[in-house]
Amino acid sequence: MGKLRLGVLASGWGSNLQSIMDAAAAGKIKAEVAVVFSDNNDAFALERARKAGIPARHLNPRNFGSKDECEKALLKLLNEHGVQLVCLAGYMRMVGKVILDAFPNMVINIHPALLPAFPGLCGQQQAWDYGVKFSGCTVHFVDEGMDTGPIIIQAVVPVYDDDTADSLAARILEQEHKIYPEAIGLIAEGRLKLNGRKVFRL
Repeated sequence: MGKLRLGVLASGWGSNLQSIMDAAAAGKIKAEVAVVFSDNNDAFALERARKAGIPARHLNPRNFGSKDECEKALLKLLNEHGVQLVCLAGYMRMVGKVILDAFPNMVINIHPALLPAFPGLCGQQQAWDYGVKFSGCTVHFVDEGMDTGPIIIQAVVPVYDDDTADSLAARILEQEHKIYPEAIGLIAEGRLKLNGRKVFRL
């Protein structure tokens, strides 16, 4: 069986993209990044992909009359590169019905908090502001809600008394770089079973 072909969507720095590319290059996961897409032409994620010899594409949502039109263009791009699993890595837009219908249970995301707590933007800051004693990160399947899809893997990070939101975010990011490739590896090996909201490891 060949490697699972990934389409990574990123809007910014792309450190999770880098962790996925590194895991793939090292043979730690049976997957390869086939294409990287960004809604932001200045995203460093695009530069990371180009340096690795991976096709990197920018689509400006403002050039389309609707979200569906933009997603249809994105879907065409993903299909042209034979993408099988769509990975959101700091992608700052909600994925809609066009992509979700085309990739049923094959769109995943990483979020810097222990869902269902602190969904949406700035999960690390939300957790620190709230005063939790533990935070972390979550890899989950994507549905039409905001960070509401079934949970694949979570990693727990303690919150220390002298933490700032930034220091907490940095430690959470270290765990993101571990569990995102791990989740992709499980999918690539067919070792996940989805039953309703519950995800079981085989």
